Amino acid sequence: FFLYQPYKNLTQIRWHGADRVAFLEKVVVGDIGSLSSGSGCLSLITNENGGIIDDTVITNAGDHIYMVVNGACKYGDMDHFKEQIDLFDGEVSMEYLGDEMQLLAIQGPGAAEAVKKILPNGFDLTKMAFMTGTDTAIDGIEGCRITRCGYTGEDGFEIAMPSANAVSIASKLLEDPSVLPTGLGARDSLRLEAGLCLYGSDLDETTTPTMGTLGWTLGPPKSRRRMEGGFLGAEHILTPEGKFKKVPKKRVGIKGMKAPARGHTEIYDANGETKIGEVTSGTFSPCLKQPIAMGYVGTASSKVGTEVMLKIRNKMQKAEIVKMPFVESRYYRAPE
Repeated sequence: FFLYQPYKNLTQIRWHGADRVAFLEKVVVGDIGSLSSGSGCLSLITNENGGIIDDTVITNAGDHIYMVVNGACKYGDMDHFKEQIDLFDGEVSMEYLGDEMQLLAIQGPGAAEAVKKILPNGFDLTKMAFMTGTDTAIDGIEGCRITRCGYTGEDGFEIAMPSANAVSIASKLLEDPSVLPTGLGARDSLRLEAGLCLYGSDLDETTTPTMGTLGWTLGPPKSRRRMEGGFLGAEHILTPEGKFKKVPKKRVGIKGMKAPARGHTEIYDANGETKIGEVTSGTFSPCLKQPIAMGYVGTASSKVGTEVMLKIRNKMQKAEIVKMPFVESRYYRAPE
């Protein structure tokens, strides 16, 4: 299957200035300084309490840093950035691309075959690793950017282009009979199968990276960001030794129920007596042909294999805590 998806729900920002990396490492948890030119990472914007303001993809674009944030959060994100710029002793500026740029995402095993038809001659996609991006002409239109990424668990690309050219580039992609237009509903079921969070449902300002089982975005044990901290709210997440502090709840995967469990479905212990958490996202998995969900439970109940009960339409249904992703991810690996 091949998915083509118009994105008005994402916002693009460019960061300029000699101290742009130092500034970003104060507002996000990731190791931005180690990103080689063209490389990117998923990171998290945190507040003073370590809660997640938004998730973001950040790429070292050479002479600037390229950032994509959620459109629903963009004004809050930018207000937060402006506050932090005022407190920052260094050279940094934020360029909000607004409505002048748009994003299209094309996802699935055949994405590369479809995309290469609109790239310049000689552009070798086989050497383009997952989570890397570059500026390039798209269908002969300058001022575009392609990133090998997406939010479906599949290989794919996000293409940024001037808004005036979005329809023509989308139309060109759709000339390929293997490319099918789809919307955010399809993306939502795919990202849930891949065990990926949706901000506003599975993450919010009261959720820390470790509650959301996203501690990996800080790096492995003893990595620079784990040892140094330095980002907003780090003291609520890390010990002075760079270890994760204990948290009262954790994000988990859930399977085994007979009916789909939607957001805010209550999670109980195996006896159905004590409420231990709540579902944040749930659907019927098109790939697995069964209901799946993710949610938060007390840390003591978060171990894989733990039996639970879900209160779905006022009836208790048996379920189980399981590992995520629900469907194995198939991100592209470039040849060594």
